[in-house]
Amino acid sequence: MLTQLVSFLILFFLLYKLAYGPIVGMLDSRSQKIKESLEAAETARLEAASSAEKVEAEIASAHQDGQKIVAEARDAASKFREQEQGRAREEVETMLERARTEIAREKVAAIEEVRKEFAGLAVTAAERIVEGTLDAKAHSTLIDRVLEEGLSARKN
Repeated sequence: MLTQLVSFLILFFLLYKLAYGPIVGMLDSRSQKIKESLEAAETARLEAASSAEKVEAEIASAHQDGQKIVAEARDAASKFREQEQGRAREEVETMLERARTEIAREKVAAIEEVRKEFAGLAVTAAERIVEGTLDAKAHSTLIDRVLEEGLSARKN
C-alpha cells in the first residue's frame, strides 16, 4: 500500500508538473477567448442597436424630406394652375374685348352702308318725283319699286 501511495504521489507530482500547467493554461486561454467573444458580441450588439437607431432616424428624416418635397410640389402645382387660370382669363378677356370692338366696328360700318343705300334710294325716289308729278297711288308705287330695286341691289 505504501508503494501504491508512493506511486500515486509520484504520478500526481509528474502530472502536476507536466500536465497541470498546460491544462490550466489551456483552460485559462479558453476562458479568456470566451470572455473576449462575449465582449465582442456585446460590442457588436450595441453597435447594431446604434446603427438601427441611426437608420431609423435617417428613414424618418427621409420620410420628412419626402413629405416636404411633395408639399412643395403641390404648392408649385397650385401656383402654376392659378397662374395659368389667370393667364387664360386674361386671354379670354382680351379676345372678348377684340370681338366686342370688331362687332362695334362692323355695326358702325353696316349702319353707314344702310344709310348710304337709303340715301341713294331717297335720291332715286326724288329723281323720279322730279321727272313727273305723282299722285298718291303713283307715289306709293314708286316707293315700292325703289325699295324693291334697293333690296335686290343689296342682295347682289
